[in-house]
Amino acid sequence: MQKILDAILAGDTASEDFANIEIPDHYTAATVHKDEVDMFEGVASRDKDPRTSIHVEDVALPELGPGEALVAVMASAINYNTVWTSIFEPVSTFGFLERYGRLSPLTKRHDLPYHVVGSDLAGVVLRTGPGVTKWKPGQEVVAHCLSVELESPDGHNDTMMDPEQRIWGFETNFGGLADVALVKANQLLPKPDHLTWEEAASPGLVNATAYRQLVSKNGGAMKQGDNVLIWGASGGLGGFATQYALNGGANPICVVSNEEKAKIVRSMGAEMVINRSEEDWKFWNEENTKQNPREWQRLGKKIRELTGGEDVDIVFEHPGRETFGASVYVTRKGGTITTCASTTGFMHEFDNRYLWMNLKRIVSSHFANYREAFEANRLIAQGKIHPTLSRSYKLEDVGQAALDVHKNLHQGKVGVLCLAPEEGLGVRDEEFRAKHIDAINRFRGI
Repeated sequence: MQKILDAILAGDTASEDFANIEIPDHYTAATVHKDEVDMFEGVASRDKDPRTSIHVEDVALPELGPGEALVAVMASAINYNTVWTSIFEPVSTFGFLERYGRLSPLTKRHDLPYHVVGSDLAGVVLRTGPGVTKWKPGQEVVAHCLSVELESPDGHNDTMMDPEQRIWGFETNFGGLADVALVKANQLLPKPDHLTWEEAASPGLVNATAYRQLVSKNGGAMKQGDNVLIWGASGGLGGFATQYALNGGANPICVVSNEEKAKIVRSMGAEMVINRSEEDWKFWNEENTKQNPREWQRLGKKIRELTGGEDVDIVFEHPGRETFGASVYVTRKGGTITTCASTTGFMHEFDNRYLWMNLKRIVSSHFANYREAFEANRLIAQGKIHPTLSRSYKLEDVGQAALDVHKNLHQGKVGVLCLAPEEGLGVRDEEFRAKHIDAINRFRGI
């Protein structure tokens, strides 16, 4: 891999030279093992430790198929799906790999006794398979995580509707937390020139997810002047939702858990901020079996105090069980609750009277289609939306990085250096970077 890294660091290696570099038949990757899926049996979710389940080891280079690309990964990032994979919740991801493997002889490659994880990357194209015309060896890229087959008509209006839609590195193998990744060529996007490798790798999954969930017509279809309640407004998803609300002329009501996080969203330009630690809502009883509507009402009152008496048009929902009842209640008549993920639990409960009698809508949102991912990445490249990278780990410490996300000890996004020997490399447009350096560094060290 050293020859590949030297060619990347040189910054001026020709495409044909990249095409001629020999790729080793093995590479270093972060994996989980199929024979360990029961290792946490009887252990509470909060006590499961990714450091014991994630292995950093040598794995075999996969065969390159039609329409695919091998990418040298300079940096990646941690998403909550990697946490789920590492603690084998809500199900083992090996079931995904087995089902994908039954689809065709080519997809059989993914059904292995180990799973290379990770759904973000920034790096350089090494090889492309038959039929790929847009991308060449040597091009600097990021990757979105939508993997689709598109052989069914269902996905041709919105690729997220493809029956064979999967999240790369979670429901497929050969993910981005590795020195090399295998992707479909239509996952690739141009790397923003003003960002380092680790900065460019960090927005991918959460940025496109937030774009679809809040901005796209497939999600909240946010418009200027909308009041948008954003849970976890300084976090991996919420940090981008806050930026999109501000960039799009909406009014974010940012819910955070402490004053340090409140300062972050205020530094973005948010004016309406709710500190959960000060409000101390008890949406559920101590047994977590029954909700307290009076606490929903208290949240609604707080929101109206901030907005001058208005309710929220859109709720950006992702905590799930803990907050969903409150989210449905505080949304205005005819408003929208957009939901993705459920980091506090998948079994949501709400009082349907407040939904049906007030004509509110719950809109499900899951990652983004290729066009939405492209638009989200384009806004990063234009300097209108910025990475939320707080810190980076080396690939050998990926278990600790996943644990930090699992324990919510992080802020924004946590990056992982793969081939990149240190932080700060990969910037191609220093002048443009200088214009946005404060926003780029907003989450650093927090």
